[in-house]
Amino acid sequence: MLMNNWDTLYSRTEMLLSRLEGLLSTDQPAIPWDTALAFRWRKFGRTGFIQPVTHLHRITLDALRGIEGQKKLIDQNTHQFVHGYPANNVLLTGARGTGKSSLVKAMLNRYAATGLRLIEVEKHDLTDLHDIVEQIYRRPERFILYCDDLSFESDEPGYKALKVVLDGSIAAASENVLVYATSNRRHLMPESMRDNLDTRHMEGEIHPSEAVEEKISLSERFGLWLSFYPFDQDQYLEIVGQWLAYFGIHEMAPSLREAALRFALGRGSRSGRVAWQFARDWAGRQKAGNVTEL
Repeated sequence: MLMNNWDTLYSRTEMLLSRLEGLLSTDQPAIPWDTALAFRWRKFGRTGFIQPVTHLHRITLDALRGIEGQKKLIDQNTHQFVHGYPANNVLLTGARGTGKSSLVKAMLNRYAATGLRLIEVEKHDLTDLHDIVEQIYRRPERFILYCDDLSFESDEPGYKALKVVLDGSIAAASENVLVYATSNRRHLMPESMRDNLDTRHMEGEIHPSEAVEEKISLSERFGLWLSFYPFDQDQYLEIVGQWLAYFGIHEMAPSLREAALRFALGRGSRSGRVAWQFARDWAGRQKAGNVTEL
């Protein structure tokens, strides 16, 4: 009897919320496909819509250093995609601050004139991927669904939704949609020692545990993996010099070199992001007449 009362209450609550959502929701404006290049998926209650990005972060491939191999592979894949040839979903994983997100943005900047568009989807909205694809699969443009800094815990709903969109739905994949995702985790999920302890060895062969197989199954649905690694000292200093030149500082004096290394040491990382942050800091100090030891 108590269970029936809870079911009735739940049904009435659902009905009330649906009615309230209908009263509060407003008609969304037409999507400016011809003028906007990048979009975000936004939610209003339970209703999602595609919102144009008004202030686009533009970055060119030439501005990204130290990742030449990764640039070549993703550029080749994106070129195939925008020209209607077979191409793969892309997973960019590895060290933080090494250009994963910037590389995806550079692809949009490079191929926007050829019809490429980008839709950014937050992790908690991945359950709406099917709805997003339904809105764009008839469009003539080519769309990258972009998921930044992606990682999952066990049993998150977005995990299964992404698996289905990548490779696993009864519906055919849309030819004008690819998924580009960045992550610090190669398999997108935390890996524990227990998972490896359950691995079985049979007649000289290694058979991963079911937990490991499940965690690998999502990343394997991306046809192209790009791995990013921490920069060595020379690569870091080269990128520092590039960004200093961007700010009008073209000479890398020994004292400036040492300051850049101390800056990286203080942050525990030599990366493109840290190089950019140092160059901004140093250029700002110089222009403000406040160049002191960092």
